[in-house]
Amino acid sequence: MIRLAAVLLALLLAGQAYAQADHSLELLSDATPGIIPRYLLQDPNGRSVTSENFRGRFQLISFGYTYCPDICPTTLVDMAEILKQLGDSAPRVQPIFISVDPERDTGKVLKTYTEFFDPRILGLTASPALVRRAADNFKIRYAKVREPGAATDRYAVDHSAGMILLGPDGAFVKKFAFAMPVTEISEQIRKFIENP
Repeated sequence: MIRLAAVLLALLLAGQAYAQADHSLELLSDATPGIIPRYLLQDPNGRSVTSENFRGRFQLISFGYTYCPDICPTTLVDMAEILKQLGDSAPRVQPIFISVDPERDTGKVLKTYTEFFDPRILGLTASPALVRRAADNFKIRYAKVREPGAATDRYAVDHSAGMILLGPDGAFVKKFAFAMPVTEISEQIRKFIENP
């Protein structure tokens, strides 16, 4: 009986760890050096997109996936609110959501997902190799987390959280940690826009 209770407790804890997978990796901060602000990905229509496509505009980038239970929706709600708070300056910023789950996040899925939060948010993905290269360039860590015995398409993805700002020249400007107040992020971006 005690052994059965221990097994049940272990399964319960494993299920909780699976449900909370997004929280286990480090959050972004200003301290991570060595970002290479480049990517080659695809938009929801299958067209190639690189960081060079947005020269002259700031890029506000987050990495995640559409099946994400909490961190990604929260980040995209924040991103939409930042655009709202920027008002007339918002067109100077291209918000981008890069999926680290290309197997499930097709262009159509990404488009529907990002447009739910704000139609200005562009969802990007590509082959697993190109997504990995982009994530490595931005010092984003991610890994699949699958419960023992789960179907191959039933998994969560551990991933770094937060947003990264690139300048109009495509250079890295700043990282914003997950859960940083939106008003603070908006104010900082506004200052960068006004004083490039």
